[in-house]
Amino acid sequence: MYVQQLYTNCLAQAAYYIESNGKAAIIDPLRDTADYITLLKSRNAKLKYIFETHFHADFVSGHLDLAKQTGAQIIFGPDAKPNYEARICRDNEKLLLGDCVLQVLHTPGHTIESICVLLFDEQHKSYCLFSGDTLFVGDVGRPDLLSGNLSKEVLASMMYDSIQQKIMPLNDEVIVYPGHGAGSPCGKNLGSETSSTIGIQKKLNYALQPMTKEKFIEIVTTDQPAAPAYFFKDAAINKNGYESFDLVLQKEMKDLSASQVADLIKNGAIILDVRNNNDFADNHIKGAINIALNGSFAIYTGSIMSLSQPIVLVCEMGKEKEPLTRLARVGFENIVGYWDDDINFLEPAGVELSKIKTIAVDELNEVLANEEIVMLDVRLKNEFEVQHLKNAINIPLNELQDRIAELNAKDELLIYCAGGYRSMIAASILEKNGFKKLINLNGGINAVNKYKPEAVL
Repeated sequence: MYVQQLYTNCLAQAAYYIESNGKAAIIDPLRDTADYITLLKSRNAKLKYIFETHFHADFVSGHLDLAKQTGAQIIFGPDAKPNYEARICRDNEKLLLGDCVLQVLHTPGHTIESICVLLFDEQHKSYCLFSGDTLFVGDVGRPDLLSGNLSKEVLASMMYDSIQQKIMPLNDEVIVYPGHGAGSPCGKNLGSETSSTIGIQKKLNYALQPMTKEKFIEIVTTDQPAAPAYFFKDAAINKNGYESFDLVLQKEMKDLSASQVADLIKNGAIILDVRNNNDFADNHIKGAINIALNGSFAIYTGSIMSLSQPIVLVCEMGKEKEPLTRLARVGFENIVGYWDDDINFLEPAGVELSKIKTIAVDELNEVLANEEIVMLDVRLKNEFEVQHLKNAINIPLNELQDRIAELNAKDELLIYCAGGYRSMIAASILEKNGFKKLINLNGGINAVNKYKPEAVL
């Protein structure tokens, strides 16, 4: 028996490869399937099953493309109603994989069709649980991504029953392999580890502690972060089907000329600049949104950008495939082309360029000597409550576009986050909305703590 976790940091997402006696199964694959095909070939294994633990909201799964390429059977649990051919398993149904067995456990709560998959080894002993978005390290799946007409309270009630009836009876030594890790918006308290055990989760996971159903419902429905808008669109894509990943990539790999970029901007295209923060700050297309590749790129892009409005990608020379791949993973099929040359070459074509002022932490006190400056903290509320700059106001990045009217475009704004990644995204959003006096704090609150903790906190 062989089990491999395939973790994608950009999405804080885990897919899984299981193999026994030359037969393989993959759980929750990403849309780009090349790595799975390579793994199958390298191990000389035949893919038999593709398990989908639910209709994913945070990424487009690769189950359809993978099934076409391998002939493997797509597996869902009870209450799933995909608009394509798939096997819908009964609760507790067991499927043979080589010398092992995979058991489908129906665990509604995150969605009504959610399942976990319990793996029994060659000795018929329960070995690990692929828990999808039902159980995470330190958390359970959020129940507020409404499934049909069901309220978050009804789904939380289902989640309680799933935890008590399906998870808690498992042996403590069973390994937990969740669908997501820290950074995913699919829960509110995900731990940094990407695996655990049932025993450890029984001790440490707040949602697995003894409590009434009413208390559980209250806890898991409180303080959930706002669900990114793309979640609901991706869930529909995964249920209804989608265009082949290779066709999407082929369509979007269009190297634009300067005049084409200028025309697209005039016609309302959004500019997505994926270069690092410093390069963007130094020189960029005015009105561009900066979401750098060196962070949780897919999650923030899906939360901020439109899945329908035309997007022009700006990237480093020859680096267009990586961002296009990551964008396709979260359902973006509206990229009209890319620019990967010198930004300055766009200016003669009539494209307006801009800069955003960035300061290091050792310049902070000098900037704050201006008592009229407004400090904007774009971290999450719980981060802000732990520690923040004196007199700062808090508007989390995922709420900024909806709350931008709370800010005055005439004010000078000092924007910061934990390390500088989110604050540059925020600065680009503000610039696009007409704010001109913007300062980004490089290194964010982490740099402040390292160099000048007493002065401004």
